[in-house]
Amino acid sequence: MIEFKNVEKKYPNNVKALEDINIQIPKGEFVAVIGLSGAGKSTLIRCINRMHDITRGKLIVDGIDIGKLRGYEIRKFRQRIGMIFQSFNLVTRISVLKNVLVSLVPELSAWRKVTGIFSREHKIKALTALEQVGILDKAFVRVDQLSGGQQQRVALARTLAQNPEIILADEPIASLDPVTSKQVMNDFKRINEEMGITVIMNIHHVEIALEYAHRILGVRDGRIVYDGSAKDVTEEVLDHIYKGREDVMKEVEGEKVYV
Repeated sequence: MIEFKNVEKKYPNNVKALEDINIQIPKGEFVAVIGLSGAGKSTLIRCINRMHDITRGKLIVDGIDIGKLRGYEIRKFRQRIGMIFQSFNLVTRISVLKNVLVSLVPELSAWRKVTGIFSREHKIKALTALEQVGILDKAFVRVDQLSGGQQQRVALARTLAQNPEIILADEPIASLDPVTSKQVMNDFKRINEEMGITVIMNIHHVEIALEYAHRILGVRDGRIVYDGSAKDVTEEVLDHIYKGREDVMKEVEGEKVYV
């Protein structure tokens, strides 16, 4: 369970990126965060793994108030959360397998960290992760010889190798073509469904978000303006998220609904 309680994030220049965020995300859910550029989508997901610190409220993950974590506690907590970036963040001059093994460095003993020697068990774990995303045959290929879609799958395998409970994805298909985007999204869907890993994805492609996610969070000006099932998202809801049309929101028996 991930829980935001009255969360606010304000940057040093006094720009408020998030305001009054109150949401709960149960384990195993696939959530897509949509909205205009600059709305606060990336900030929202990056607060979950303490890449950004909140300035007010509480952010609780599996009963842990992550704002109270310090030093080693933060590093240990982050091992439970995988992060996928638009830019892949791979070392392109080395092999696919070595890129995946990087995620297992925190598990190594001191002498293995110094020598860079991984155990047989670690190599099996990395190869298994590559098999899970369908690129086991590329294990010994240099990353710079792969397509963009294959590189994103390497990044996903690297995350899977650390056995995360949550995967955060920040625009994972923004630089991919439509066909490759579908392949990568199918990987995310399969991992979510078969492994029960919570997926929270910041995404600009609305149609893909509606096709793959269980739940949509619409963000505008740092606030959640829509929180509901993907199947309930209409053109009017999208207008409200992207254009701020307050006329599509009504109060019904004390609850805000979109019509």
